[in-house]
Amino acid sequence: MKPLLEKIDPVFGSSFAIREFTDLDPVHKPFWHFHPEYEIVYISKGKGKRHIGNHISYYEDGDLIFLGPNLPHLGFTEGHFKDQVEIVVQMKEDFLGKDFLKAPELREVHHLFERSRKGIIFHGQTREWAGAQLRAMAHMEPFDRLMELIKVLRVLGQTDEYRSLNADGFAFEVQAQHLERIQEVYEYVEANFQQEVTLDEVSRRVNMTVPAFCRYFKRLTGKTFTHFVNEVRVAQACQLLSDEHLSIAAVSYDSGFNNLSHFNKQFRLVVGTSPRAFRQNLRKIVE
Repeated sequence: MKPLLEKIDPVFGSSFAIREFTDLDPVHKPFWHFHPEYEIVYISKGKGKRHIGNHISYYEDGDLIFLGPNLPHLGFTEGHFKDQVEIVVQMKEDFLGKDFLKAPELREVHHLFERSRKGIIFHGQTREWAGAQLRAMAHMEPFDRLMELIKVLRVLGQTDEYRSLNADGFAFEVQAQHLERIQEVYEYVEANFQQEVTLDEVSRRVNMTVPAFCRYFKRLTGKTFTHFVNEVRVAQACQLLSDEHLSIAAVSYDSGFNNLSHFNKQFRLVVGTSPRAFRQNLRKIVE
């Protein structure tokens, strides 16, 4: 199964699409997909995982993400939280004409669109303000909605409250079989990361020898298969660390690491800090 090409059609009278989700309808369960549109996703609260191209990370207490075109990604919500709202805005680069972004007044918006090709997350007051505007946009008339979107894009282009995810997608010019193989690998790891994940097994699943698969995976994703598995496990650990009742050792085990020392080392490599320090930082956020 390859990443699905999601077809996005704005409603009649609009040049871009905006959708609001207030519950976790089965139709909107996360799935691996891509689309040529730029995408802004605002999640008002809750926690989940960002899996965008070759990037994996975890968020706590909501998120605001801007993705460029053709970046394969999963949905970002994991479970439904009380009063949670998710707003998704999708637009083509030329949704207001092919020369729209060349206008000198939109220089910052143009730079924003360029940066989004690697994925961007916003934080602080920018996230709170933009989230409120996006929620209001979902209930506006088309003209007012368009004016508000331009205002939001301008603010996102000007702020320094953002971080690049440096996410790389895959070259979609490659044959469909390559996309199917990568999807098979991702699904297998997501379903089995708590157990031993061997190169022999995953190579067999995609009908390749182990050396050929290692070269292939590194070429398409920019990382080794072992590093990818560790990233998936660390992302799970980040989520579990928000549960104060779990010890660090229990988090390590439940994330697929059977050695606490190895877990601490891999966590620091991926996140940049120790599991204990990460938990303490989460505690400060909550307080």
